[in-house]
Amino acid sequence: MPLFFFTVEQQERAIVERFGKFVRVAGPGLQTKTPFIERVAGRMSLQVEQLNSQIETKTKDNVFVQVKLAVQYKVGMGEQQVQDAYYKLDDPEVQMQSYAFDVVRSHIPSMDLDEAYADADTIAMHIQETLHAQMGEYGYEIVKALITNIEPDQRVKDAMNNINAAQRNQVAASAQGDAQKTLAVKKAEGEKETMRLQGEGVAAERMAIAQGLHESLDVIAQHGLDLKEAMALVALTQYTDMIRALGEASNTNTVLLPHSPSSVGDIMSQIRDGILIADAASRETGARPRAIPPAGGAAASR
Repeated sequence: MPLFFFTVEQQERAIVERFGKFVRVAGPGLQTKTPFIERVAGRMSLQVEQLNSQIETKTKDNVFVQVKLAVQYKVGMGEQQVQDAYYKLDDPEVQMQSYAFDVVRSHIPSMDLDEAYADADTIAMHIQETLHAQMGEYGYEIVKALITNIEPDQRVKDAMNNINAAQRNQVAASAQGDAQKTLAVKKAEGEKETMRLQGEGVAAERMAIAQGLHESLDVIAQHGLDLKEAMALVALTQYTDMIRALGEASNTNTVLLPHSPSSVGDIMSQIRDGILIADAASRETGARPRAIPPAGGAAASR
């Protein structure tokens, strides 16, 4: 039975020869042959196979890289393609590898490393087109050509990572500087508004003090008291209030000066004398005498 019949598997083709000369391509299933005259010279698989290779080349910026390439190929289903694949090439993978190396080494050296990474698909397309045109003469079809990786030396990768980290640090420092600038501007604007409001508060406070002193002097005048004595009393009261405020405050620096009850009397005398001198000076100039509360007493209380 083996002399007359033979079988061919699915996705497979058998090469039948007669006295060493090609006769036909046998398809899948049960096939016949003439015993002692014809023989099955070989079998060709039509399944897709993959060729993995690694190519070392140099980029435009003088970086040596390892290009990992994967080529998926198969024998064509036509009888002529099967015949050509069996008889024309002894080792098809070596042939495909040579064509792939030629394409890679003609494209990669014209690109720098970044361009090679970015145009990997374009290089793979050129490899596929070249192999399809060249290997088609030998009965092979190129299903897909892929560049799976472009790997430079480890020192180059470390340098690239350092450059990337430095650039990111520079961007972060710039952003941090902008944030600090914004905070400083906002802080200055806040301090400006605070000082403006504090100034308005101080002005309003002083107006209220002046109004209160005016009303107090009117009340004193209505009861028949001497205006000069009243001014001296008000100034003394302001002074004692200031001393008490300094003593009660917990966040101020208090300057201690020699102080005694006699000193208080001296201060009151000085205030009274100042009022009398101012009154006498106004009379000499012909101006109407008026009582002016000492600014030092009111300011000292603040």
